[in-house]
Amino acid sequence: MSEQTAQGGTPAGRRVVVVGAGMAGVQTAVALREQGFKGPVTVIGAEPHQPYDRPPLSKAVLLGKAEDSAFDVDFESLGVELRLGCEVLGLRPAEHELDTEAGPVPYDVLVLATGAEPITLPGTEGVPGVHLLRTLDDAERLKPVLARQHEIVVVGAGWIGAEFATAARETGCAVTVVEAADRPLAGALPAEVTAPMAAWYADAGVELRTHARVDHIEPGAVVLADGTRLPADAVVVGIGARPATAWLAVSGVELGPHGDVLADDRLRTSVEDVYAVGDCASFPSARYGERLLVHHWDNALQGPRTVAANVLGETPAVYDPVPYFWSEQFGRFVQYVGHHAAADRMVWRGDPEGPAWTVCWLREDRLVALLAVGRPRDLAQGRRLIEAGRRMDARALADPAKPLKDATAA
Repeated sequence: MSEQTAQGGTPAGRRVVVVGAGMAGVQTAVALREQGFKGPVTVIGAEPHQPYDRPPLSKAVLLGKAEDSAFDVDFESLGVELRLGCEVLGLRPAEHELDTEAGPVPYDVLVLATGAEPITLPGTEGVPGVHLLRTLDDAERLKPVLARQHEIVVVGAGWIGAEFATAARETGCAVTVVEAADRPLAGALPAEVTAPMAAWYADAGVELRTHARVDHIEPGAVVLADGTRLPADAVVVGIGARPATAWLAVSGVELGPHGDVLADDRLRTSVEDVYAVGDCASFPSARYGERLLVHHWDNALQGPRTVAANVLGETPAVYDPVPYFWSEQFGRFVQYVGHHAAADRMVWRGDPEGPAWTVCWLREDRLVALLAVGRPRDLAQGRRLIEAGRRMDARALADPAKPLKDATAA
């Protein structure tokens, strides 16, 4: 990685431009001001809406309990310029300029915070009744669908599929979820952990079909590879997301195999004076010994503070968080912290058939990850134990009546 010129100090006249007006972009602008940056800051967003938070889209906004989820940020008082409804088309690092629909935009320091975009199901472009759920406009289009209590098919039993199915059942819709894998959350969690989650669907009145690959979607029906036709007034596709970085293809910014911007441990890219943060970027984790690509809200909240510190250059900061996310589905509050890929042992706390339980992952007796269902105290204590790298007593850890903080090894 090249050394950023900003590391030597950031004179007041240097202009910071942030591409992306989601959580990561907005929080970068806020963090710059909080840490004392006095120069001009511009945030460019492709959507015309006032910058907003995404998690409420699958909950309060979708259910009509909130009109929007705009950030409570006074951009004018912060001295942050917003350019909304402006798509960025390309980057020319040699000229320190962005190409946008409205013309070129010069920068001294650039922050890439374009987030991720949903993966579409091939062949569904232009098919009536097929929806995604990523933006405020997506949620607005789906609200009347739920209000009419339609028969809905959800493609994908991941986090967003489960959350949408939960909201759809709450409004009285008939919901079928189809998943190509053999279980929900197949790409995120081990089979033994997701096994009890499969029962949640039936408990909520949702039909879950696994090993169900979609052949095609036509108006009024989803046709599976085995010929089964599922009636569908509406179809919601939730099969994952990818970094929104196609516009960087010929920019010189190095991208990873998933289209992620390859940032270093200070969130600098391979191009001088360009940083990347949030869903669009991966970073090397010394804590976990691998590069992480984290598509979750907390990453978009935490990373901007590191970017701001490194833009100012007074106290350079390394980014190596303990990842965290949560999901509300089928009446359960699910929280996950850490990264379990390199774990060598798994310990259960509580009965997975019950309403509240926790799974802990250990590596060399140290807690590295934790999934808590209805046990927020486990999550809070576990997060601190992971950050501290504490060794755990596996026998004590398995006792759900014993606080996690009291299950450390002597």
